[in-house]
Amino acid sequence: MFNFEQLLNMDEPILNEHNKAEFPPAHTAEHLLNATMVKMFGCERSKNMHIERKKSKINYLLSEAPTAEQIAEVEATINRLIAEDLPVTFEFVTRDTIPEGVKLDKLPEDASETLRLVRIGHYDVCPCIGTHVASTKGIGSFRITSTSFSEGSFRIVFKVAEE
Repeated sequence: MFNFEQLLNMDEPILNEHNKAEFPPAHTAEHLLNATMVKMFGCERSKNMHIERKKSKINYLLSEAPTAEQIAEVEATINRLIAEDLPVTFEFVTRDTIPEGVKLDKLPEDASETLRLVRIGHYDVCPCIGTHVASTKGIGSFRITSTSFSEGSFRIVFKVAEE
């Protein structure tokens, strides 16, 4: 969905510098996890996360802890999306051409005028300057290793295993 005509009509996109070196499979899995949590629980995407090769942690604001069955459903959903081998694509847009439904509230205050949207097939789209795999199959497998809930904060610890 990269629009070359749009790019020709704007100077070389200038994005904020990215100060992280994510592990692309885990970072892409984080996008799927965020979208799944929003769809299943009606919460916001997480702003508090730590994505690493060995294990990753991410927190969501929820009024109550999900059940063991719901947690298993989250994991199964993400593994189903990985198996679907959804393409991971990106496009550059300006703030006045943001597609409907894409939220910008998680962007830093100094975010550039030009944004890079990352799309994962039909399932997710959000602004992001991080590194990703080319398709969900590149994630390997996704496993939730633990969860905890305290004072409205639900934490998921997960791992990905490249295949």
